[in-house]
Amino acid sequence: MELVLVRHAEPQWARDGLSVDNPPLTERGHAQARLLSERLAHERFDAVFVSTMVRAQQTAEPILDTLGADATSHSWLEEIGMPDWTGTPSEEVDELFKRALARPIAQHWDGIDGGESFRNFHERITAGLEKTLAPHGVVTQGGEAPLWEIDDPDLRVLMVAHAGTNATIIGHLMGIQPLPWEWERFVMFHASFSVLRPMRIGNGWSFNLFRLGDTEHLPDEMRTR
Repeated sequence: MELVLVRHAEPQWARDGLSVDNPPLTERGHAQARLLSERLAHERFDAVFVSTMVRAQQTAEPILDTLGADATSHSWLEEIGMPDWTGTPSEEVDELFKRALARPIAQHWDGIDGGESFRNFHERITAGLEKTLAPHGVVTQGGEAPLWEIDDPDLRVLMVAHAGTNATIIGHLMGIQPLPWEWERFVMFHASFSVLRPMRIGNGWSFNLFRLGDTEHLPDEMRTR
């Protein structure tokens, strides 16, 4: 079972200097998504899942058109919840993030004030992932080792989501201890994709990170974070 994780293309986080909640893609973001769709044009996927957020949906559109595929949208794939800062000057939002990063380590688990805690986010992502993969014959064995039951090792699944979502999925599948800054540990640029592949270990399967944040389909001037 191979899992391909796409991070959405560049979103328009600000308009006229003011923050935008659940933003659409920028013009460059749409171009990034088209280039990514061309990169994936000859791939085969047995199932495609997309975050319900606008930037993920718009990133998925050219990919689905190119593949001639349908997708299922899931809210559990959404990025960690933030306060609605719509209309707030971008400089103020940037300052809030800087202050949040400077907090004591223990407070990072609580997330941004007014937003979703990392504890809840991690539980939402891991529970949603396991629930979504189970009907496809991919089930965790539990226990001390991060091993999985996989009915069909040739199954290929595509998910279009976000940096935090994808980083949390990677960590969970590989059995890596979670930290409340997962998106900084696994750096993925806009419109990049990562690949996890299973390897037989004993009586189960272990996931290997085969590719992280691949952007070879994007010219240097189109690579954004």
